[in-house]
Amino acid sequence: MTVYAGIDLHSNNSYLGILDHGNQRLFGKRLPNKLELIERALRPFKSELAGTVVESTFNWYWLVDGLQDAGYKVHLANPSATKQYEGLKYSDDKSDAFWLAQMLRLEILPEGYIYPKEHRYTRDLLRRRLLYVRQRTEHILSFKSMLSRSIGQSLSANAVKKLLPHDAGHLFDSPHLVMAGRCAIEAIQFLTTHISAIEKEVLGHARLKPAFAWLLTAPGIGQILAMTIMFEVGDIRRFKKAGNYGSYCRCVKSEKISNKKKKGRGNRKNGNAYLSWAYVEAAHGALRHYPKARRFYDRKASLTNTTVARKALANKLARATFYMMRDQVPYDEAKMFG
Repeated sequence: MTVYAGIDLHSNNSYLGILDHGNQRLFGKRLPNKLELIERALRPFKSELAGTVVESTFNWYWLVDGLQDAGYKVHLANPSATKQYEGLKYSDDKSDAFWLAQMLRLEILPEGYIYPKEHRYTRDLLRRRLLYVRQRTEHILSFKSMLSRSIGQSLSANAVKKLLPHDAGHLFDSPHLVMAGRCAIEAIQFLTTHISAIEKEVLGHARLKPAFAWLLTAPGIGQILAMTIMFEVGDIRRFKKAGNYGSYCRCVKSEKISNKKKKGRGNRKNGNAYLSWAYVEAAHGALRHYPKARRFYDRKASLTNTTVARKALANKLARATFYMMRDQVPYDEAKMFG
């Protein structure tokens, strides 16, 4: 007898539901988020278990890794694509868990990608770097604003990064402004130190991968963007076509068309926000240094607007890098722009 398991995962507990091939419920119980307890509940069904579905929530790493290490076949459910019958009057964790198992039984489960454990934390470290960069930018902008309103002067962002804490005493006359300026400069220096340390650590791993060298040949893509793209993508072969990859990078329209008329939008947030950011940044760089990219952008902007044109260039870069990573080849301008 073949059985299927579904786990509705929460922050401190999970509901485990198990059913057989005839949709008969064999087991259902709420369990604390402890791997040994969940694995103990699954153990009597292990020999007959076709698969275990875990909902892709913010905290799935420990459970998926633990079950895979214990020899279970695990599927990661995409929650944004997992929908029950909309006419249901009542649903709870129990019904959600059994619905996950039932979708696996019916072979209609929308699966998410289980990123390989050995590279997952390198990817997360790069995401931490981006968080620190944004925080540093907030401190820099706040310091520049304080300068403008207090002494009527302005400094560039690069100049602010080079300031030392004691420079606040030369810029401001009020002791409270001096203290605020010193705190801001120290925070900027602190974040800069950690950003540099993360970049150095990740770069050592990135240089070992062939895809990193190929990505560096693309217009607008430097070391940081190449590392971000490479580690966010993981295995490029999980995307069937360049269009699927462009959609995952949020580089395509999200529209619903009927009879050639726009009837609304789909979920614009479906996809990877970090890849979306990376390709838009790459488009900015390509505009400044590559004439063909600039001509493509200008032509699109004349027909639509600058935002759409920039996104179109980002999509073109995403499609180009898809083939570069898949086929392990350098950038070819003739193939991208004709």
